[in-house]
Amino acid sequence: MAPSALRSGRLRLLVATVATLAVAVPIAWMWENSLVPDTYDMATMGYHDYGGGPHGHRHDHQHDHAGTAVADLVEESGRPADVSVTLTVRRQDGRYTVNGTSPGPTIRATVGDLVQVRLVNENIGDGTTLHWHGVDVPNAMDGVAGVTQDAVMPGDDFVYRFVVDRIGTYWYHSHQVSHEQVRNGLFGALVVDPEDPDPAVLDRTVLLHEYGTRATLDGRPGTTAVDALPGRPVRLRVVNTDNVAQTVWVTGAAYEVRAVDGTDLNGPEPVTGKGIEVTAGGRVDLGFVVPPGGARVDFGGTTALTLGGDPSGGREAEPPGELIDLLDYGEPTGTGLDAGHPDREFDYRIGRRLGFLDGRPGRWWTINGHIFPNVPMYMVGEGDVVVFHIDNGSGEPHPMHLHGHHVLVLSRNGEPATGSPWWVDSLDVATGDSYDIAFVADNPGLWMDHCHNLPHAAEGLVTHLMYTDVTSSFSIGGRTDNHPE
Repeated sequence: MAPSALRSGRLRLLVATVATLAVAVPIAWMWENSLVPDTYDMATMGYHDYGGGPHGHRHDHQHDHAGTAVADLVEESGRPADVSVTLTVRRQDGRYTVNGTSPGPTIRATVGDLVQVRLVNENIGDGTTLHWHGVDVPNAMDGVAGVTQDAVMPGDDFVYRFVVDRIGTYWYHSHQVSHEQVRNGLFGALVVDPEDPDPAVLDRTVLLHEYGTRATLDGRPGTTAVDALPGRPVRLRVVNTDNVAQTVWVTGAAYEVRAVDGTDLNGPEPVTGKGIEVTAGGRVDLGFVVPPGGARVDFGGTTALTLGGDPSGGREAEPPGELIDLLDYGEPTGTGLDAGHPDREFDYRIGRRLGFLDGRPGRWWTINGHIFPNVPMYMVGEGDVVVFHIDNGSGEPHPMHLHGHHVLVLSRNGEPATGSPWWVDSLDVATGDSYDIAFVADNPGLWMDHCHNLPHAAEGLVTHLMYTDVTSSFSIGGRTDNHPE
């Protein structure tokens, strides 16, 4: 071979090698950077910015700060329980049950009660937990594997203790491999009554859930009939345990939206011919009076509840053409929260891009442009007034759920909220929409903040809110049995 040809061949080889390295090295770095370490714990997330600091700046805290451990954030031990329940969970033929049923039994308490629940894992090999969705429990009682406790393995148990200090409609569900366990039945309702409930009111709780492709109401498909005399007032508590929002509407009677996510609305007005959208993970309480011809409540057009008769005559449900907008529904009143001068402001920008999630290539959800675990840790101090700017540019809706706190919706797409104060723990953020929300950081701990379309959380749409004087007690992934999503 001529020297010139040899040099040309070597040059081509060198160029090819450099080009290969130019592609391979960044990919290898991205792959390595995406892995959840065997010793990974939530506290390590708090020391990277990733766009999570106030206005994108770094957080004002130190890596080696001392503080209260998550495991120590519990209810007082000396007080006896007012409500004591044992829930035994098991898996059989791919379905999960709680005390032999799905949905599990409804837990009922009176405001101010101390609730004690003993969780027994009979045979769920992946382990399990119970999260008290919408209840602002002490952090160590929140039931998130790897964040607030270790997963409860087969043959083991765990005792949850917390005071229910606000009336309302809530629910419980697994937060270990939750996208599988909740979908396949590991959930139930929790209702907190006022001290003197009105005995004249027919108080009914219903849970919407899709098992596989079969939509159900309290585990049953089709229409459920309830006996109710004309003139009987009804409070219907609707719990959406599915991964997507459901539209609910009433035929035959005007109705009011009495509460959202456990908080009563102020001055709700009667409506007819409109539906109400119930966020995934969210709850609404509807109020109406049974008319002489009966009332029918439809849930997404696939299941229904009739009370005192069916005014539609059993005909196929016609969904309403308009939805109630909670941004201007009801009457304004004081909130006790001054969001005009917050102590902390954060951006929470939801997107999607190609990359690696724990070593797996794919198109994953992002927070502020980053893929889990390299996402922001939102750091707050106790007593801070906090404002989040949530923006969804991902192409799909996301029902966002912050643990341990209720948040006030300030605006949507720049339009201020003008109706009843709209407090939520689960907020459906449509693609292209933006929300400003606010809350007071009054429940110290390490709290999950994630999409409640649970497969989305498993695909990376999850981060955490951490108090600056709290330290992590648990870890996820790697050699642990903790896999919250």
